[in-house]
Parts: sequence; structure tokens; C-alpha cells
Amino acid sequence: MQPAPSLHTLLSRTRVLHSVLAAALCWGLLGCGGGAGQAEAQVLQPKISVLRSGLASPWGLVFLPSGEMLVTERGGRLLRLSADAQTSTEISGILPVNAAGQGGLLGLALDPDFATTPWVYWAFSEPGTGSAAGLTGTAVARGRLVDNSLQNVAVLFRQSPKTSGNGHYGSRLVFARDKTLFITLGERQLGSPSQDLGQTLGKVVRIQRDGSIPADNPALGAGALPGIWSLGHRNVQGAALHPDTGELWTSEHGPQGGDEINITRAGANYGWPVKSYGCNYGSPVGDACRIGGGVHTPTFVEPLTYWVPTSVAPAGLLFYTGSLIPQWKGNLFSGSLAGQTLWRMAVSNSAVLSREALLSDLKERIRDVVQAPDGAILLLTDSGKLLRLAP
Repeated sequence: MQPAPSLHTLLSRTRVLHSVLAAALCWGLLGCGGGAGQAEAQVLQPKISVLRSGLASPWGLVFLPSGEMLVTERGGRLLRLSADAQTSTEISGILPVNAAGQGGLLGLALDPDFATTPWVYWAFSEPGTGSAAGLTGTAVARGRLVDNSLQNVAVLFRQSPKTSGNGHYGSRLVFARDKTLFITLGERQLGSPSQDLGQTLGKVVRIQRDGSIPADNPALGAGALPGIWSLGHRNVQGAALHPDTGELWTSEHGPQGGDEINITRAGANYGWPVKSYGCNYGSPVGDACRIGGGVHTPTFVEPLTYWVPTSVAPAGLLFYTGSLIPQWKGNLFSGSLAGQTLWRMAVSNSAVLSREALLSDLKERIRDVVQAPDGAILLLTDSGKLLRLAP
């Protein structure tokens, strides 16, 4: 007969049992909430794997119903990747792009009714012609995906006016629940046009799928260009719909610091270049140099959260709704270019409760963040990698 276990042994076994039960509850039943608490840190150790490398400056990714992926490369190629990402085919029919600076083939979206009407929508820096030769502007086109070609291609929207320079194109595309299309538009590094309703620089625009203007867009007065949804933006490179409210959330580049997360509402003004928590280039970084004093209210919309004193350059935005990583369900994720990290944010209704920097040791500029059908989180990097984040 074996001797009875000592009190010390019983206590040790109890602690182990409690740890196992806590882990099981955290993963399976409770989801650990949205914070980065001690229990989560002990249990959640997601792994990064490289699905593919060698992409040329990938910018946007969407999943086809088949499980395959479409990926834009900034130089002007649209690729169809197999479900395992190991093989790729170039899709023909993409219009010419101005692949210089920050420009090229950029944001990507599928029609909400893609299964029956297989339209693919893409944003790109469109070269000017005629009197606009040598200038560029963000444009949005669509084409029907048939096998490996885009057919019936047409431009639905052109930013106005086209300008010189090769920066701040914006270019994220998000379909709203009513099947209208949000387009984010940078101010082309010009600043003041963001406040000018006679231009679509520094705006978010909302159009119908055929390019027409929704009747319920905000009425912004005489002289306002059609389609404008919101104004006062600098360079929005992340956009996603909140899974519960359906509202559009965006991430926006500040200058030196002042990167923002916003809920982008109809007719709202987000302050650029009059107000920013960032500092003008060349100014010493600190509270004293915040543009317009920093605080946006009452004239402009206050950001939900912002980064100071240095920029992280947020890019790509995702509300996680999967069950593969239950602790993160409902969290908001943003890639980071200057910060070379993945930001996880716990949110509640219209508030950002906390932020956590992940994957900083990768030293990768993360351009887009997408949820895979199996609940993994996929990341596109400027170095040409497609990464998978999963338990």
C-alpha cells in the first residue's frame, strides 16, 4: 500500500488543478475578456508562421468564398493565392497605376453579393491625362472576376483634384451593412484641403456600388462635392466596421505623433490640419508643439485614442470576431508601419479601454490585418510576407 500523500503534495496538486481549470475556462467558457491580465498572459501564447514570402510590397488582402485569397501588390499586380498560399496566379484587367512613393495598387474589397455578382473593387493611384498629365489621384474601379481576369472594368470614383506628389493616398475600401462603399482618401500631404468641401482630399467618401451617390449622405452645404461622408482627415490607412454597431472605425496617420483611432460618422470633422496631438515636422516633440493645442473638442471630433510622442503609422484594421482565439474576440487590431508591431486594443461600445503592442520582435512593417475563415489572423508585411497568427 502506498503512503498517504503529504499536505504539501495535496496543496501542490490542488494548485495545478486550479491552473488547469482556469486555463480551460479561459479558453473555452469565459474568453478571458478583452484585457491583458495575468491569466491571459499565462495561457495565450499565439504562434507566428510564414505562409508565404516574396510578395512585392503587398497592400491589401481579401478571402474568396473558395478559401483562396486576392492580394494587391503596390507595383500593380493583383494575385490569386491558393488557400494554403503556396501558389499564385496573376489576375488580368487591372488598370494602370502610378507606382511611385506611397502610390500604386492599394485597397481591395469584394462585392457584398460576390457569390452571385462577382465584382472586385480596388483603389489605386491613377495617373492623370490631358491637362492633368503628371498629376495623380486616388481612384476606385471595379471588374467582374471571371476565371483569372477582370471583365467589364470601370472607374467608379476619382478623387478631386489630382495633385503632384506621391504620398497620402488613403485607399482603404469597406462595404457598409447597407452595401454602400466607404472610401478613405488622404490629403496628398497638402494639409488644408482636408477642410475644403470643394475637394475630396482628406475625406471619407461613401458611394453606391455603381458609383452613384447615396441619397442619405450628409448634407454639407452649397459647394460640397458629392459623396463626402466626413472630413478633416490626414491619411486613413485602416478601416473596419464594428461587428455590433455597424459603424465605420478608422485609423489615421498623424505627423510626428498624433496617430488616431476614430469612429467615422456622417458629416463629422476630425480636425486635420487645424488640430492634432502630433507635432509639425521639424518641431521638437512634446506637449508644447501639439498642433492647435492638441485637444479637438468642441469644434472637432476627439479621437478615441492616439499615439504620442512618436508615430506608429497605423495600417490595416480588424475587429476580431473568430472563435480560434476566444480571449481576443471583440478586440480591435491595427498594423503599424513606423512602429513595426501589431496593436491589440480592448474596446467597449465607443471607447478604447486599453492597448497592447504585439510582435515587436518581428521588426516588420505590418500593412494589413485580416481574419481568415478559420479564425486565424493574417498579416501582410511590406517586406513581402504573409504571416499567420494562431494558437
